[in-house]
Amino acid sequence: MNNLMSLISGVIFSMGLVISGMTNPDKVIGFLDIFGDWDYALAFVMGGAVLFNLASFKFIKKKDLPVFHDKIEWPTKKDIDKKLVIGSTLFGIGWGIAGICPGPGITNLVLLDPKIIVFVISMIAGMLVFKYTS
Repeated sequence: MNNLMSLISGVIFSMGLVISGMTNPDKVIGFLDIFGDWDYALAFVMGGAVLFNLASFKFIKKKDLPVFHDKIEWPTKKDIDKKLVIGSTLFGIGWGIAGICPGPGITNLVLLDPKIIVFVISMIAGMLVFKYTS
């Protein structure tokens, strides 16, 4: 049941990315271009996501057990270290240059666009470098 719920969540997330325009690199770059021809539409997408999560977490934190798993796993690390700052910076720079982040990149694989394929391969390579060097 856990795998089925993960699949359903992934499909819903992918549909949300497509409907919101997050899978369109030009739209994302337009959003990040705050001093040029700024496209503010994605601010509403992010605002909606933040509001939904704020409301959801109030209910989730009150539960002892999740519905389809044996325990709730909350993050335990709370400090801001060098790895977090460098990783976040690299993620942001890559997102700004490519106009796409991991979720939309994976969703866009269905288009078989060579740029997207290179992006996803590079993303996986970066994850493997991190895994084997940290």
